[in-house]
This record gives sequence, C-alpha cells and structure tokens, in this order.
Amino acid sequence: MKPRLQAALGQQLVMTPQLRQAIRLLQLSAVELEAELAAAVESNPLLDWTEVAISVTNGNGASDSSSHEDTSEHLPPEAEWGSNDGEPWYERIGPADNDDDSPVAEQVAESDTLHDHLLWQLHLSPLSPRDRLIGVALIEAIDDDGYLREPLESIAASLAPAVEAGEEEITTVLHQVQQFDPVGVGARNLGECLRLQLAQFANETPGKALAHQLANGPLERLPKIGVAGLASEMRLDLGEVETAVHLLRSLDPRPGAQIGAIASDTYIAPDLVIWRQHGLWRVALADGMRPRIAIHRGYESMVRHASGTDASYLRGHLQEARWLLKSLEARGETLIKVARCLLKQQAAFLEFGDSALRPLTLREVAAEVGLHESTVSRAIARKYARTPRGTIPLRAFFASGIDTGAGGEASSTAIQSMIRRLIEAENPRKPLSDARLAETLKATGVPVARRTVAKYREAMSIPSSQDRVRIS
Repeated sequence: MKPRLQAALGQQLVMTPQLRQAIRLLQLSAVELEAELAAAVESNPLLDWTEVAISVTNGNGASDSSSHEDTSEHLPPEAEWGSNDGEPWYERIGPADNDDDSPVAEQVAESDTLHDHLLWQLHLSPLSPRDRLIGVALIEAIDDDGYLREPLESIAASLAPAVEAGEEEITTVLHQVQQFDPVGVGARNLGECLRLQLAQFANETPGKALAHQLANGPLERLPKIGVAGLASEMRLDLGEVETAVHLLRSLDPRPGAQIGAIASDTYIAPDLVIWRQHGLWRVALADGMRPRIAIHRGYESMVRHASGTDASYLRGHLQEARWLLKSLEARGETLIKVARCLLKQQAAFLEFGDSALRPLTLREVAAEVGLHESTVSRAIARKYARTPRGTIPLRAFFASGIDTGAGGEASSTAIQSMIRRLIEAENPRKPLSDARLAETLKATGVPVARRTVAKYREAMSIPSSQDRVRIS
C-alpha cells in the first residue's frame, strides 16, 4: 500500500488553556475560589475588586444586572421556605445572612476525603455488585495523592475469600476507577498518572505524542540533564521537546491532593441558595459569599495606546483577565444548570427529607443538562447549598437505587431513613434484628437483604440489636 493523504471530519475535545482553567475553577470550593481570586488580583494589575453584581434571570433567559451593596434583603423570609408546586425560576442574588445567627455561621464543613469522593462515584456507577466490591478494595488502597501503590496481588488477597478475583478482572475495574474525578486518580506510577491526563487532549494537541512518550520513562531524567540534555539524548529538536515538557508541566502529578483540602474547622461558604417563594423553588448563586472582580478600565484603556514591551505585558495580562472572567461566568452557569436539574428531580427531598429522596445518578443529570459525567462530578464536589433543610452538600441530592416490589426504585438514602425510623420506634427491650428489619421493609414493598440492612445500619453508626437492648 502507498501512503496517501486523506481528509476526514470528526469532533473531539481540545483542552485549550482556557478550558483547563475553567475546569480547575469549577472544582474549587467557595473558600478555595476566594483565595484563587485574591491571588489573581494580586498578580494581575488589570484585575480589581468590584461591588457584588446582581443579575436576575427571567423565564426567557434574559438577565438584568445592577450593582448593589451587600444587604440581606435579597434573602427569602423564613415564612417562604417550603414546598414547590410549580416550575422554578432562577436568579443571582447578593449575600446570604452572615451574622452570628445565620445557619451558615453555625455549620462547619465536613471533611470530604478523596476516598469519600471516589466511593460516592463508585456507588453511582453502573457496576455489578461483584465489580463494586473490587472497586471498594481498589479505592481503599489509593493513597492521599491519588496513587494505587499496592500491587494487584495484594488487592486480590484482601478480597479473598469473599471474592476470588484475578489480576485481569481487577485491572478491568481499575480502568473504571481511573475514569473518575479527579483525572489521573488510580494511577500506579507518575507516568501512568500523566498518561491518564494526556488522554483528555485531542490527538492534534502540540506535543501530545512526545509527551506521552516522555511519560513512559525519559521524563525521569529531566531533573538531571534538563530539557536540552533530554533533546540531545533522544536526538530530537529542542523546540519540540520544550513543547512536550511544557504540556507535561501543566498536568497535576498529585491529583488526589486537590480533594479533602478543607479543614474540619473551616466554615461552609455555600455556593448556592435554594428557597421557595410564592409556590416556586428558586436557586441562586451566593455571590456575596465570595468577592467579585473586574477588569480595571484605566489599565484596559492603556493597552490601546501602549507600545513595545509595555504593550506586550499589558496585552498578556488583559488576555489572562478575560479568560478568568469567562471561566468564572462558565462556573456559575454550570452550577445553576446542575442545580436546576437537581431541583426538578428532587423537589420532594427538599419538602419531606431523606425518605423522599429518589435514586439519581451522575449519568442521569449529565444526560439531562448536556454535560459530561466528570463535569457534573466536578460541579458538585465540595459545593454546598443553603436550603430549607439547612446547609447541605450537593452530593446529598444523589443516591443509588434499589428495585422495589411495586416496580419502582427506592434510594439507598431513603431506605436508611426507613431503617432509622423503625429502630427509633422499636421496643428497647426487644430491639429489631437485621433480619426482622429486612422482613419489615420487604412487607412495605422494599426487598432488602439482611446484610444490606446491616451495612446501612453500620453506615449510620447504629449498634446491633444486641447492643441496643435496654433492660430498664
């Protein structure tokens, strides 16, 4: 066969610097975002703090904007918290109550560890019970940096005798875990971690092919011989190697470290406020919980008249400032889009609590809002909403499901709520055993195995029936 050129049409994601920045900002918590913006204002002279921008979005998608000082008048009065009996509309508002009596001030952020984040994604993935057990063993072996240091033989040994799995089967499940957020998690070494992240880039990304080659081994020599030495050793053009190395340096060698950074004594700064007014559920970006920034108009006008080195300097910072503002806007739009879907799917949860939480997965939300599952996962990671039921993580709106006898599904969270209510109403002298609890749930149309009841009971830190016996 003779080599020939052939044109083909196709679509694939190109990870531009702007897109990488947008993805990074999306996964930051409100507290982390505030620190990020402070650093940006400090390093970029074209950025400056500005007053909170209030924009109200109407039903047609148009928005009206104005600048206001921070007040609490935009918040819903307590009498308006309640149920939803119509389609929601959405707006951006000013700050939530931030005085000493505010629920926000009373809440302390729970530690959202990397393992919690991965297990949550695992339980929402369409895996068989056997694969899910293997996935749990793999996630438990992943360290805080996101690496799987344990050999697969050790994973197999930890699963036995409950699950007899070979390395090939464990590797298959590992590849599923490696698709979770954060990108690069579950890698067995630095090279694999970088290759997993490079897989996001389009094939035509400058330097990708060589970066992939460098990640397979030669990169380890970079600290000793430098880029020039690496180019000489590999007999490649210096510029080509510099492009590949620059691409590799833009990746995260410790993807797991970005999860679980919130200290246990850090107060929650909600990204969203959810309330009901006049029979409609509303969701708003809690803009007052983080400072707003804008391009300094004085410096921006100087760019048009500058020349030489000054012009290059100012134009570079102006481009960075515009990218940052666009990324912030995209972050807010994504959060509102996902929150709108959650309100639509889980309105009963807001009204009645855990017992009314319906099964909902990342895949369902991603399909409805037109985003990738990993984007939805980043959008809700370490994000909180102030609701009629207190300040809760967006993860609380998701739950895996179990088929019921009536042909529907009940979420695992709802079943846990049922178990808790049954135990609270039991005779303390004759506590209900796990088997008895399973039989009671089955009679109500929720067939759950005894060991599943035991797992849920332990997850809620409820002692066994023997330990719950009260004589007096």
